Amino acid sequence: MNDVIELPVIGRVEEDELQRRLQEKKPGQKGVWIQTLGCQMNEHDSEIILGMLSQMGYVEVATPVEADLILYNTCSVRENPERRVYGQLHMLRQLKERNPDLIIGICGCMVQQKAELERIRQSLEHVDLVFGTHNIHRLPELLHKVRVTGERVIEVWHEEGDVVEGLPVQREGKLKAYVTIIYGCNEFCTYCIVPYVRGKERSRAMEQILAECRSLGEQGYKEIMLLGQNVNAYGNDLPGGENFARLLDEVNQVPGIERIRFTSPHPKHFTDDVVEVMARAEKVCEHVHLPVQAGSDRTLRRMGRRYTREQYLRLVEKMRAAIPDLAITTDIIVGFPGETDEDFMETIRLVEEVEFDGAFMFIYSPRIGTPATRLKEQVPEDVKRDRIYHLIEVQNRISRKKNEEWVGRTVEVLVEGVSHKDPSKLSGRSRQNKLVVFAGGQELIGKTVDVRVVEAQTWSLSGELVG
Repeated sequence: MNDVIELPVIGRVEEDELQRRLQEKKPGQKGVWIQTLGCQMNEHDSEIILGMLSQMGYVEVATPVEADLILYNTCSVRENPERRVYGQLHMLRQLKERNPDLIIGICGCMVQQKAELERIRQSLEHVDLVFGTHNIHRLPELLHKVRVTGERVIEVWHEEGDVVEGLPVQREGKLKAYVTIIYGCNEFCTYCIVPYVRGKERSRAMEQILAECRSLGEQGYKEIMLLGQNVNAYGNDLPGGENFARLLDEVNQVPGIERIRFTSPHPKHFTDDVVEVMARAEKVCEHVHLPVQAGSDRTLRRMGRRYTREQYLRLVEKMRAAIPDLAITTDIIVGFPGETDEDFMETIRLVEEVEFDGAFMFIYSPRIGTPATRLKEQVPEDVKRDRIYHLIEVQNRISRKKNEEWVGRTVEVLVEGVSHKDPSKLSGRSRQNKLVVFAGGQELIGKTVDVRVVEAQTWSLSGELVG
C-alpha cells in the first residue's frame, strides 16, 4: 500500500493512523461513512438512516477508507452537488477494487429523477445500493439483500406512500434537533425539482409530532427546528382543522424545549394566525426565513410563485409590526429565464426596501423535468454572474448594517460550542439566529446566557458575557 491513501475532495489519511483506527474496531463491528448534500430535510433523513444502521451494528467512521458502507445522500436542487456526487463516486472505484466487500450506496433526491437514475445505473456500476426518498425505511432490508446475495440492489419508488412513523434517529448533537412535520410540496414552482423528487404534501399526525417533541424535551434538547419543504402548509391535507398555527401553539407548551424555529415557509401560506402565534408564543424565535426568489411581478409569475411583490411586502410589514426585533432572511434566484435588467433591478430595490438580515443567493440552474427549462429567453451566463455579484454586494452591505444595529444591546445566546474561527472563544445563536462569538468557559456550552454585543461583522456578532 502507498504511504498515504488519497481521495481528492474526499480527504486523506496517513497509513499508520488508518491502521490504528481499523485495529480499534470491535470484532464484527461495521463502519459507515455518510456524505449528506442539500437541505435540512436531507440532513434529518441522514440522521434516520444512521439510526437504522446503528441498530444493525454500524458505527459512524471519520473517513471513507475506514468504512464497510459508504452512502451518499444526494440533492438535486442545483447542479453543483450532482457534479460532486458523480466525481466522488468515480474516485471511490479504487477503494472498491482494494476492498471488494465494501458496499457503496447512493440515495436521496437525485436518484428520484429517472434520467439520473438511469445514468447511475449505466455509469456507476460499482455502486451496489440505490434507494430514493420514499423508501428510506426499507434500507435495512435492501442492505441485507446486498450483503447476502452480493448482487446490486436498485429500488426507487416514484409514488410516495404513507408516512412511516417510529423510525430510529441518531441525531447529530444533543442541543438542537430537527422534527419533520410535513413531506413533499404541492406548489410546482416552475424552476423547482422538489415536488417531483419528494412527492405531494403529506402531513404527519399532530399527536406523533408532539410525542417526538416531548421526547426531545425529556432528553434535554433545548431547540427544535420544524421541517418541511413547505412547512406552513402543514395540516392542509389533514381532517379536523389541524394547521400550522395550532401546531406552533401546541409545541410551545412542550416542557424542556426553550426555542422553536421552522423552515421553510411559503409566503402564500403565511396566514394571520401564524403571525399572531409567533408574536405571542414565547418559545417561537424572532426569526423567519421567508423565500422571495425575485422582486419583479413578471418574474414571480413566470416562476409560478403565486404572490405579488406587493403582497410579499405587506406580509413583511405585518410581521415586523407584530414581532419586535424580527430578523428576516430569504432565498433569491437571479438569471431566471426572461429576467430583464429592469426585472433584476426590481429585485435589488425589493432587497433594499425589506433590508433582509441575510440571504441565500443563487444563479438560476436549469433542472431537467421542470417547466422553466422550456422557457425561452435563457439569460447568458456572463449576465447571470454580473447580477449575482451585484446582488451579493448589496445584500452584504445590508447584512452588515443590520448587524451593527445590535451593537450595545444584550442578546440571549444558546451556547453551541467552541468557535470554529477562534477556539479560545465560544459561539452560539441569538433568538434572531445571529451567530454570536464571545469569551467564556466551556461549562457554558448547552446553556442560555446573556451577551452584550460590542462589535458587528457581516455574518456574525462579537460580544461580552453579561453577569
